[in-house]
Amino acid sequence: MQQLLRLLADGRFHSGEELGRALGISRSAVWKRLRTVSQQQFLKLHSVPGKGYRLEQPLSLLRREALEDQLGICCHVEECVDSTNAVALRHLAALRSDTPFVVLAEHQSEGRGRRGRVWISPYAQNLYLSYVLRVENAQYLQALSLAVGVAVLRTLEPYGMHGIGLKWPNDILVNSSKLAGILLELTGDPADVCHVVIGIGINANLMEASNINQAWTSIQRETLRLIDRNELAVRLVKNLERLLGVHIEHGFPAHHAEWEEKHLWQGRDVRLMSGASEVLGRVIGVTPDGALRLDVDGSEQTFSGGELTLRLQ
Repeated sequence: MQQLLRLLADGRFHSGEELGRALGISRSAVWKRLRTVSQQQFLKLHSVPGKGYRLEQPLSLLRREALEDQLGICCHVEECVDSTNAVALRHLAALRSDTPFVVLAEHQSEGRGRRGRVWISPYAQNLYLSYVLRVENAQYLQALSLAVGVAVLRTLEPYGMHGIGLKWPNDILVNSSKLAGILLELTGDPADVCHVVIGIGINANLMEASNINQAWTSIQRETLRLIDRNELAVRLVKNLERLLGVHIEHGFPAHHAEWEEKHLWQGRDVRLMSGASEVLGRVIGVTPDGALRLDVDGSEQTFSGGELTLRLQ
C-alpha cells in the first residue's frame, strides 16, 4: 500500500492504467487496492471517469533514509503501530537500538496522551514521534516535560502562527486550540540508570476530525499550506537535541524564563482539578522545578503535575 500511496501523494489524478504499470498489476487489482486504502487508512479518494483517481488532499509521507541522513541517528519509521512510545519501549526491552533513537509512524491505532487519553492519529496527516535517550542522573528528569515544551514551541514558531504558546504542563496551543502534546514515559530505575521516551504529537496537516473532544487546530489549518512532515521531524529532533544538551547541564532553570514568557495562561483565572476536587486561582507562573504557582484567595500555592488537569475558569 505504501508504494500506491506514494504515487497518489501529490494529490493529482492518476489513471488506473498508469498506476497499474507503475505497480506491475492489473487495473482491477489497482481498484481493489484503492478500496482497501480508503477503508483501512480512512483516506478520501475521488474517482472521475477519463481522469482516474486522486486523494482528496496531498500527503506528506515519511522517508526514513532522508531523516537518518539529516539527523545522524537511527530512525524507525513504521506504517501503523499501536503508539510510537509503545514501540520505543519494546525496542528498549529487546536492546534493538543504541540511544538516542527516534520512532515515527504514519498512523497510530492507540495513540496516547496524558492520563490515558486517546491521541487521534489519522494516517499520514500529523507527526507522531518518540525520542529515546539514556538518563544517568535523576535530576535531569525534573520538569523535563516543560523543557521539552520549549523545544516543541521553538520548532513551531517559525511557521508563523499567531497566538501560539504553552499551557502547563505539556500542551502547545494556538490561542485556545490544541496544536501539540507531550507524553514522557520512563523505564528502568530513576535512582540509577533509566531511559526516557519523549512522545510528541503535532497536528501538522489535519483539516477535519469529528472525534476529538476538545478545541484543536493544525499547522496547515492555521497557515493554509501543506506541511512537509519530514522537515518538521528534522526541525523538532534538532531542537530537542539542542535543548536537552543545555538541560542536562543546567536543568529547567535554564529554560524557566522562556517558558513563562510563552505561557498563554499567565495571569489567567483557572480551575485546577484532581479527581472530584478542584482549586480556583490565578496563574502566577511556574517554579524553577516546574510546579504551577497559583494565587488562591490571596495566598500563593504550588502544584506539581501527575493527575492534575488545568482549565480556564
